[in-house]
Amino acid sequence: MKLFALRSLLGVLGVASLVHVTAHPVTNASFTEEHKDKRAVQAIAPPNCFPALGFKMPSAVPSSSNNWWCDYSTEYAFVGFSYEITACQSLSTLKKEFADIRNQFNGRYVRLYGFCDQSGYYNNVIEAAWSAGVGIHALIWFGFDGSDIYKSRRDALFSVLKSNAKAKFVTRAVQFGSEPLYDWAIYAGDLATEVKNAKSSLSSLGIPVTVSEMAYGYQVRQGDGSLDVLKAVDFVDAHMLPFFSTKASTAKNAWPIVMDDLNWFLNNAGGKKIYLSQNGWPSVTSSNVQPNSPNAVANTQNEQDYYDLLDSHCNDFKSMKGGGVGWFAHIYSDNQEPGYGIYGTNGQLKIRFNPKTSC
Repeated sequence: MKLFALRSLLGVLGVASLVHVTAHPVTNASFTEEHKDKRAVQAIAPPNCFPALGFKMPSAVPSSSNNWWCDYSTEYAFVGFSYEITACQSLSTLKKEFADIRNQFNGRYVRLYGFCDQSGYYNNVIEAAWSAGVGIHALIWFGFDGSDIYKSRRDALFSVLKSNAKAKFVTRAVQFGSEPLYDWAIYAGDLATEVKNAKSSLSSLGIPVTVSEMAYGYQVRQGDGSLDVLKAVDFVDAHMLPFFSTKASTAKNAWPIVMDDLNWFLNNAGGKKIYLSQNGWPSVTSSNVQPNSPNAVANTQNEQDYYDLLDSHCNDFKSMKGGGVGWFAHIYSDNQEPGYGIYGTNGQLKIRFNPKTSC
């Protein structure tokens, strides 16, 4: 069973975000200066880099990640899907659905959402990602009960990252999230310290560290140091759910709302790469999923229109600083997040979905 928390931002004109609690259980990265220098020299163009469309996975794990990852400037427009793992999907299911993301939709990345506390579960994610040829934005889930369970999840993830030889070849980033600032799951200063410590811990692997958060979360926490978090992250994983803006009406009219939040990141993130990691428009509402504008419309057509809107702005995303803005679709299936899925609970596509990956 899932418990949904509505984010009511009355009087606020920014974009809010919908997340849920579950009842059960990157590439100028966090490198040393030496790694950064190598990265600048060795970044190469698709399809000869991972996870570019057309890239062929090697038959064996490479000895080095040099010349492995594609440059950030190639990762704009549609890049992949959010994908919830709270159901602790089997390895076979992960392989099947990651391959679908890659082959059916030209997805290059899977951004994890939720959590699975089974011992060593991220090994399955790595194996499925390697098999499908997709990169992963891993996630350290905080939850909403004020506990420090995120620390054990962090340690479990880092253990797999350091012990699995394939990990650094498919893990584009580690995210702290989801929305730990907005949810007051941690003091901003402590979160900045967590990011810095994670960067140090993962530096030998060359895995970037970020925070999965919306602009409003950073904005309302500036008093206790949220801008230090933004300064510490290697790139920005931003949430974009304009349905919850007090300005919302239809998805076709959402571009100014999207740009309000994007401009905040563009003006405050120091030119870092930006991905819209939790990004979508719901096809249904419920008692716990309500807009903050009386004019906001949730239906399948508006879900379709939102992704069409983003797709129509491919050149705008491409031209934005930091190497352009890449966007994920939130989420893969309504079985994971009711109303947001590209697939319905019946396993059929809800909308036409064939967004551009370059322009």
